[in-house]
Amino acid sequence: MKQYKNHTLNEYCLQLSAREPVPGGGSASALTGALGASLLVMVAQYSLGRNNSKAIENKIKRTLVNSEEIQKRMLELVDLDAKAYLEVVRSRKLSKVKQKQALKQGSKVPLEVCRLSYKAVQLAPVLVELGNKHLISDVEAAVEMLLAAYKSGLAFIDTSL
Repeated sequence: MKQYKNHTLNEYCLQLSAREPVPGGGSASALTGALGASLLVMVAQYSLGRNNSKAIENKIKRTLVNSEEIQKRMLELVDLDAKAYLEVVRSRKLSKVKQKQALKQGSKVPLEVCRLSYKAVQLAPVLVELGNKHLISDVEAAVEMLLAAYKSGLAFIDTSL
């Protein structure tokens, strides 16, 4: 299977818009979450070294590390979602039990997108309060992207399980 996280933005968008089962909305949700987390990383990077307080610097560093971890995992989920969905598609020719198992597995990725998006949104207040004041709009954009990733991730969680 292709590694979408290694595509250029143009390649990914072209593949996303193609008449193919993957990547789809779940993968795009994860990418949206990765973009939101990336903005948090950027703001944290610009905020380091601007404070005389070691306590403030440590809070921003923790925010940076947590944002980077979420960013990395969200990018992995771009591909994992596509892989999981292909299994759902393949299961359609199998028994109902196998289909249900594939749906259950397939729901794990969007559930993780939701969980990580929520976790990332909780990092934003530190950057609003202690970060570079010129980048508040970037934090706001990050939060909006993370909320979109969360909400769109919910659409792909099979609640019948």
